Amino acid sequence: MVDLTEIEALRASLRGARSSAAALGDAAQRLEATDPHADIADPDLEELQRLTLANAIAAQALRGLVESMLRRRGKGAASLDAGSSGVED
Repeated sequence: MVDLTEIEALRASLRGARSSAAALGDAAQRLEATDPHADIADPDLEELQRLTLANAIAAQALRGLVESMLRRRGKGAASLDAGSSGVED
């Protein structure tokens, strides 16, 4: 078994988050083109369910990795609680 370095793990985690976000973005573009009075087909809803779950898992994995890196450096929960989550209102 090959051990990943911290940078390799971070890169892989970022790739997963970016890939899932891009797939969700593609689905969002299709949804934007949908008639607002039409019903959304079951396969489209199932795809959105799958994509949003993949996006949430990838984002949480990336967040967990970054938080563990910060904790290891002594910059854990205190600095995270004091700042914003990075999400704009």
